[in-house]
Amino acid sequence: MSLLTFAKIAWAAGVVCWYVLRIPFERKAKRLRVADARHRTAREMTLLSISTLGLGVVPALYAATSFPRFASYPISPVQVVAGVLVFAASLWLFWRTHRQLGRYWSVTLEIKAEHKLITSGVYARVRHPMYSAFFLWAVAQALLLPNWIAGPAGLIGFGTLFFFRVGREEQMMREAFGAEYAAYEKRTKRIIPCIY
Repeated sequence: MSLLTFAKIAWAAGVVCWYVLRIPFERKAKRLRVADARHRTAREMTLLSISTLGLGVVPALYAATSFPRFASYPISPVQVVAGVLVFAASLWLFWRTHRQLGRYWSVTLEIKAEHKLITSGVYARVRHPMYSAFFLWAVAQALLLPNWIAGPAGLIGFGTLFFFRVGREEQMMREAFGAEYAAYEKRTKRIIPCIY
């Protein structure tokens, strides 16, 4: 098996693990009534589509067909090892975030009935560790897929969703939790502990 083939398989395995990890949490979250939903907008659906293109469609096309070949470059063993380690970290953080959110998790902008603000564990230092996990996935993709289009597509796709959504999400949390969320914002960073 070539190094490139291994890298593509590692990327695909990470994506499959990501979705398998999410299944039980999706089932739990559907059982809880939604108190405030702001996801039924064309803007939100467009952002989710852009993210899916960058983290799913474009890299899957490359992994399956090597298209677009003109943008490919040689891959190194160090790059592959780093990509696998970053994806593993991403999966761990993704799982921890889901475990802590439990039934309050949602793929879109929602406040559940009897929603509680989670501020411990992985939420103690960053307000959006789920987004941190997605950015780690995007970095892993850039390392594992040696193509100047497919590799960084995840950073561009998910980055677009993040930067156009995070402000609206935090506004929704301020409205739902008031002073409690304001105090939480003051002592935490958005996605990178101590930095941003």
